[in-house]
Amino acid sequence: MTTTIDDENIKSTINNNNNNNNQDKYSKNNSTDINDVYVKTEEDVVISGVKYPTPSGEGVIAPLQFEIVGKWGKARAAKLTLPHHQCSTPMFMPVGTQGTVKGLTSQQLVDLNCGVVLGNTYHLGHRPGPEVMDSVGGLHKFMNYPRAMLTDSGGFQMVSLLQLAEITEQGVQFQSPHDGSTMVLTPELSMGIQNSIGADIMMALDDVVSSTTVGPRVEQAMYRTLRWIDRCIKAHKKPETQNIFAIVQGGLDSRLRDICMEGLMAREFPGYAIGGLSGGESKDMFWRVVHQCTSKLPENKPRYLMGVGYALDLVVCSALGVDMFDCVFPSRTARFGTALVASGSLNLKSSEYAFDFTPIDSECTCMVCKNYTKAYLHIVAGKEAIGGQLLTFHNIHYQMSLMSQIRQSIIDQTFPNFVKSFINKQYPNNDCPQWALDALKEVNIII
Repeated sequence: MTTTIDDENIKSTINNNNNNNNQDKYSKNNSTDINDVYVKTEEDVVISGVKYPTPSGEGVIAPLQFEIVGKWGKARAAKLTLPHHQCSTPMFMPVGTQGTVKGLTSQQLVDLNCGVVLGNTYHLGHRPGPEVMDSVGGLHKFMNYPRAMLTDSGGFQMVSLLQLAEITEQGVQFQSPHDGSTMVLTPELSMGIQNSIGADIMMALDDVVSSTTVGPRVEQAMYRTLRWIDRCIKAHKKPETQNIFAIVQGGLDSRLRDICMEGLMAREFPGYAIGGLSGGESKDMFWRVVHQCTSKLPENKPRYLMGVGYALDLVVCSALGVDMFDCVFPSRTARFGTALVASGSLNLKSSEYAFDFTPIDSECTCMVCKNYTKAYLHIVAGKEAIGGQLLTFHNIHYQMSLMSQIRQSIIDQTFPNFVKSFINKQYPNNDCPQWALDALKEVNIII
C-alpha cells in the first residue's frame, strides 16, 4: 500500500515546530533572574532610520530653542524657550499630576516663578479625559496656567501600578485605580492624549522597569522603548507646537544605556530624559548612570532627570550636567508638616516649635515666611488644609530659590564655592554622603 504525503501538512508541521522553538528560545526574555540571558529578536533594531520631524523652513520657529549662557565644568546655565514660556535652567518643575499642584493655585505657581509644571497622561487621560481637553483647548486653558507644561507619558505607572498593569508589545493594559475600568495605553494613545492636553513637552511612552530589576527583562524593556519611540514619532500630530522628549532606559547596565542613547540620538529629538532611576538603587549607582548619560547626550539639547528632587541630588546632578528636574517631594513632604530649609528640613509638628514665634527661615522672602511663625504652622501642619498649602508654597519657593542660586553661580563662575557652601550648611558635621563627594570629585569639585 502506497502512502501519499501532504506537502502542506509537512510545511505546517515545520512552521509550528519553528514557532515553538522560537518561543522556547525567547521564553526567558521577560525574566528577572540575573542568571538568565537575553536573546535578541529580529525586532531589536537600534537605528531604524526614523527621524523626529523638526519643523523647518523660512520663517518657521522651532517649538524648542536651547541656548547655553554659562558653563562650569559639566554644569550648564541655559535659556530654554518653549511655546508658552522662556525658562532658565537648571530648573525644578513641580508636579501637578491631575492638573493641579496640591494646595496651590495656578496664579501661585506663576508667583513662585515656576517655568514648567508637570501633568500626567495616565491620570489626565482617565479624568477629565482627552474629550474635555479638546473641547476646552488644552490643559493650559483648563487650569488657567499661562506658562509651560510637560506631560509624563504614563510609562511610570508601569512601575507604580504594576499590580494593575499588563505589559505587551502593543502597550500597557491598566485597570484604573479610580473606577476599575480598563485602559490600554499604547504609544499612539499616549501621544493622542498628550496632543489633546497641549503640553509644550510630551514624554515618549517607554517600557519602564524598576531600577532594582535585573535579568533579561531590563534589556527587553530597553529594546521595546526604541521600538515604541518610532510609534510615538509617527503618532505625533503637532510637531510645530509640541515637543517629544525621548527617555533613556537600560537600568543600571552601562552597556544598555549606551545602546539606548545611540538609538535615541540617531532619531534627533529636541530633548532627552534620563529615566528608570530613583527607584531604590544605591546612590553610588545612581550618580554613575547620570554621569554616563550626561557625558554622551548632545551638548546642545536639554537633559531632564526624571523623578529627582532632593536638594543634595539637585546640586550634585546639576554639577553632572542635568538641566531639568521634577519630583513630588517638596509638596508631598509639606503635607506631612515638613519645611525645607538651607540646613535640611524642619518637622513643624514637633512640640519644640509650639512657642517659636520666628519664621521658618529668616532669610526666606516667600509670603509664608513673611506672614507666619513656626508656632502657628505647628498648630496647622499635618492637620489642617491650610498647613499643607502654606508649607507647599514655602517648599516650592525653596526649590526655585535653590535652582536660581545654582544657575547664577554657574554664570558667575563661582559654582564650586556655592556647592561647598551648600554642603557646609546641610552637613555641618562633615557627614555629607560619600556618594555625593565622589560624584562631585569626578567633575573636579573637591569638598
